[in-house]
Amino acid sequence: MRDHGVYHKPNLRMMVEGMLYRMRVGCPWRDLPPEFGAWNSIYQKFNRWSLKNKLIKIFKSLVQKPDCEWEFMDGSFVKAHQHCHGAAGSDHQAIGQSRGGNNTKIHMIVDSYGLPLEFELTGGEVHDVKIAPALLQRVSIARHIIADRGYDSEAIRSIIRGKGAIPVIPRKRNSKRGNDDMDWCLYKYRHLVENVFARLKHFRAMATRYDKLKRNYKSMLALACGFMWLPM
Repeated sequence: MRDHGVYHKPNLRMMVEGMLYRMRVGCPWRDLPPEFGAWNSIYQKFNRWSLKNKLIKIFKSLVQKPDCEWEFMDGSFVKAHQHCHGAAGSDHQAIGQSRGGNNTKIHMIVDSYGLPLEFELTGGEVHDVKIAPALLQRVSIARHIIADRGYDSEAIRSIIRGKGAIPVIPRKRNSKRGNDDMDWCLYKYRHLVENVFARLKHFRAMATRYDKLKRNYKSMLALACGFMWLPM
């Protein structure tokens, strides 16, 4: 923890417990039980860590020996609560309108065990194909990269092949090339990335976005992803 600038202090454990509690129940910071300490102190600590990307660095340090034979890529929408609007500045804070209203979209890559490797946040209106190239550059080489039809793009396939991997992405129904080269048996395991989203959304602060700032919601997501790696 010291490598990331997090030093042991008498009340550090309770502050982290307060952050985990808020992640689990999705309550406003001011409604944290007093057993964790002063809510404002916990929020200020979380906000400072978020500003310095400390929770993201901790998540990355917890990713130990991932199984990258297969990597699965997908995106999931998160409803933006009305209270997460109104952040100062002109930045949209990764909140955008889609069919379901105001949403944030989580773009995720997981390994063969179904554990998160990399993620990015955008507004709900951003298509998966736009984020996939940058996301793929941040993961190690895999033998196969599996994604759904939302990633049907020859440019995406070229990037995957350029990394020495085999793309397992079905083409859309109106494609003239067809899916004769698809490994449908391997594609069935794509539920692993969907399972990650299901597990993340057990945490109410993940299932609905309450944080006004993108970096704060991203840090909370990093905390949840790191939590998933702890049993490993």
